[in-house]
Amino acid sequence: MLSSRLPPNLAPNAVSRAVEACRASGAHLIDLTESNPTAAGFLYPPDLLAPLASVEALRYEPQPLGLTAAREAVEREFARHGRSVAADRIALTASTSEAYALLFKLFCDPGDEVLVPQPSYPLFDHLTKLEAVVPVAYHLEYHGAWRVDVESVARAITGRTRAILVVSPNNPTGSFLHRDDLRLLAELCRRHGLALIGDEVFFDYPLDPAPEKASVLDQDGVVTCALGGLSKSCGLPQVKLGWIAWSGPAPFVARALSAYEIVADSYLSVSTPVQVAAGTILERGGTIRAQIQTRVARNLQALRAACAAQPAAVVLRAEGGWSAVVQVPAIRSEEDLVLTLITEDGVLVHPGYFFDFPREAYVVISLLIAPDRFDAGVAKVLARACGSGR
Repeated sequence: MLSSRLPPNLAPNAVSRAVEACRASGAHLIDLTESNPTAAGFLYPPDLLAPLASVEALRYEPQPLGLTAAREAVEREFARHGRSVAADRIALTASTSEAYALLFKLFCDPGDEVLVPQPSYPLFDHLTKLEAVVPVAYHLEYHGAWRVDVESVARAITGRTRAILVVSPNNPTGSFLHRDDLRLLAELCRRHGLALIGDEVFFDYPLDPAPEKASVLDQDGVVTCALGGLSKSCGLPQVKLGWIAWSGPAPFVARALSAYEIVADSYLSVSTPVQVAAGTILERGGTIRAQIQTRVARNLQALRAACAAQPAAVVLRAEGGWSAVVQVPAIRSEEDLVLTLITEDGVLVHPGYFFDFPREAYVVISLLIAPDRFDAGVAKVLARACGSGR
């Protein structure tokens, strides 16, 4: 009765059941997986969303790529990063997830393949299957820093491959795309006629040590799409606005955009109020961004200090984003560790297998958490993971 695009087993997993039981009992739970900035104690200007009530939003002008003024606001957002993207090469979406769905419709027939990084956020599994597209993994490798295993990308390409997906900085590894890796990936795309899709939603959040921040837009030899949105750039996931910036050889981009307009015009999902308000929100969003940058940097420093005092745990190098990966002793399975942390210590972390890490044992921790809760939760995680817990 249900579509085969949905997971065959819709029951919650063991970790979800343990969290639900903990909360139902009224027990205190330190959630070190919280990635919602609006729930992390940041100070939002109370009138930040007032522009959504503008009288201009009472007039509906359906535009497949989005209202010109809103796309010009996104153009200025790219200029803030030192990149020139004309408004007529920008398309607005309701979210980055929707951007993926629209691009899969544009580039892929059912059964076609897209290459996705591993480890990375598991949402790709759902987004691809819902569009009848097959995700094929290529590898990120860690040797003191995360890098794309370009040879694994080349091996994964088949006659049905249509695009290579890059997340920079990656979630949860925090690795930025390096310029030489970008050059090699672009060459593979050119050789095989593939699109290059870059998810750059965390681009505003570099971490120490400062990385080389290459964007997929830094090359123009193949059709390229760079994704972003208010969810991360302004800490506003509830204000549904994302965007796709296009680059590449002019004739190919023009053809792709012409076809994309047909796809986008079938949905017209971006609301008029958020488009009217986009310019003001993007201008004022820097106040939220600064708070997030300060919080994330502080918590990463505290995590590194805590792990330095507990040599059995190692914080893997993170170049950007909101997450940190900690390698812990593999004296028990990741699932057993996470379940024990929930039931006995009142702390929630993500296990590495959630992100398809190739081996155990890793835990993934959000850096958005309020410092007092973050420090208390990390102390419990390290005590339990490194053998000194109860």
